[in-house]
Amino acid sequence: MVHITHQMPGMRIKALADLDPERPRRTLAALRIPEEMIIVTNRRAEAEKALRGERYVVTEDGELLAQLEALEAVVEATGSTEMGARVAWACIQHRKNVIMLNVEADVTVGILLDHEARRQGCVYTVASGDEPGVCKDLYDFACSLGFEVVCVGKGKNNPVNFYANPDTAREEALSRGMNPKMLAAFQDGTKTMVEMAAVANATGLVPDVPGMHGLKVDLEALHRTYVPKSDGGVLDQRGCVEYSTGKVAPGVFVICTSADPRVRQDMKFLAMGDGPYYLLYRPYHLCNIETPISVAEAVIYRERTIVPKHMVAEVLAVAKRDLKAGELVGDVGGPEVYHRIYRYEEATALKGIPMGLATGGRLLKDVPRDGLLSTENFAPDTTRLAWRLRQQQDRIPASESGR
Repeated sequence: MVHITHQMPGMRIKALADLDPERPRRTLAALRIPEEMIIVTNRRAEAEKALRGERYVVTEDGELLAQLEALEAVVEATGSTEMGARVAWACIQHRKNVIMLNVEADVTVGILLDHEARRQGCVYTVASGDEPGVCKDLYDFACSLGFEVVCVGKGKNNPVNFYANPDTAREEALSRGMNPKMLAAFQDGTKTMVEMAAVANATGLVPDVPGMHGLKVDLEALHRTYVPKSDGGVLDQRGCVEYSTGKVAPGVFVICTSADPRVRQDMKFLAMGDGPYYLLYRPYHLCNIETPISVAEAVIYRERTIVPKHMVAEVLAVAKRDLKAGELVGDVGGPEVYHRIYRYEEATALKGIPMGLATGGRLLKDVPRDGLLSTENFAPDTTRLAWRLRQQQDRIPASESGR
């Protein structure tokens, strides 16, 4: 993001937070920012003075960014639910726009964060570039034209290995310059479940079955597969979120239809097929490269790329191996749990533990591999801000969320 904004007119990243200050310093050095123009500090007054002097600030304290008056927006990109909640909440309390490259935090407490941001007069939004943002753009396009959206989905570039962990992912991760735990979170399906839960909560679409179908379907067969069973597909209903491990990634897709014979005639003339189902496809998502678009839209136009309106889907923690009473659960991608999307009502009935509340918690009872973590066998870490914000979110009346 620092590199892409450096070449953009009208936008600059002037402050960076990282637990390892050398990383942002190396980034700025790569852009030939003189060393004397960079100050490393965790003190607000010193940081404010540096920004007034057109210098760059590097800090270990992510929440400090929320307090700096010279900044108009903060992008949260850690992928940690707890840190995402802390930074976003701090930004909103200081009436600073916050753009989330952290879907994990959004599917856990995003409704509250958006609710509070609107109350405070700032913008909370998930970023464009990640699959949820580009899925929402394609969904809005279809809905604006009056099409019925039957399915929204993404491509996943590898099969799901529910039991992937940092050790099994290490060799590939290091060869690709990735963190092994992060790669494991992609391989075990967590990232896909989280991304499509964000789409569900923003659109009202639902997972057809727990975990979604996730079939290996290539691009040309999507509009014949992710449609109702009555029309030869796999869905029990219309209006679903899905993913495919076929030749679809890095794209996202919408399957839509129209009851109007003239529209169908025109779609056929426009080489969209015989219908009644049509594929709308965006062949790429550019991740952090696109995020500055959401920053600009939030700051200039007060627009939100994608935010949750209601809890339609929940992502629950599931044991990757036999877990013993007393064990602690670590971050996503770790060796303890993977995660699965459910309809919110089903997740509530199962008393499941939301993904964002599992980290740091402790097993109360033994849980076998593939067993669901629930309030009956697991105790979340109630000292975490994410847990407290979730309790607050659960008390928001449905009539007040998603406005």
